[in-house]
Amino acid sequence: MLTVLVIDESKARAGEICAGLALAGYQVAAILAGADSLTAEVEKLQPDVILIDTDSPSRDTLENLAAMNKDMPRPVVIFTQEDGQETIRDAVKAGVSAYIVDGLDPKRIKPIVEVARARFEDTQALRRELDEISQKLSDRKLVDKAKGVLMKARGLDEDAAYHAMRKLAMERGQTMSKVAKDVIDMARVLL
Repeated sequence: MLTVLVIDESKARAGEICAGLALAGYQVAAILAGADSLTAEVEKLQPDVILIDTDSPSRDTLENLAAMNKDMPRPVVIFTQEDGQETIRDAVKAGVSAYIVDGLDPKRIKPIVEVARARFEDTQALRRELDEISQKLSDRKLVDKAKGVLMKARGLDEDAAYHAMRKLAMERGQTMSKVAKDVIDMARVLL
């Protein structure tokens, strides 16, 4: 069963949200009055989704969401009355998956949460892909730099320098980027 951390300053509204979540088949992990201890609570409770109901998301709330999103990303849904473009942009930058203006209808909770989860999963997949591509580019730059070092130090052409590193990587059972880093580190010491 999906667990939801509810954040709402109003106990009455929080009660309505919990009823809507229960009707949608979700379990409420906890109800918080504010986002001050958000990271600690998320770490302790490990909710699947965070749902915030507020008149207007405060700067502190958005900062706490951004901090939590770095280490423990979760789908976040905000129900609010604030429809300012800058606030919406700040919320999205902080990691909010769904920003719903103009009230919370308990019948709409399930589809909104499911859309937020799908959006979150797509965003996470894109981040993983970006991280992989960035790492590959970084590795490629290291290999190119190490090839340059070998070409200069040993008078090799580019192809021979690449094959020398490749052979060393295979002999050591290491990646090309690890061997390239070792070559560069050794060049700093010796040259």
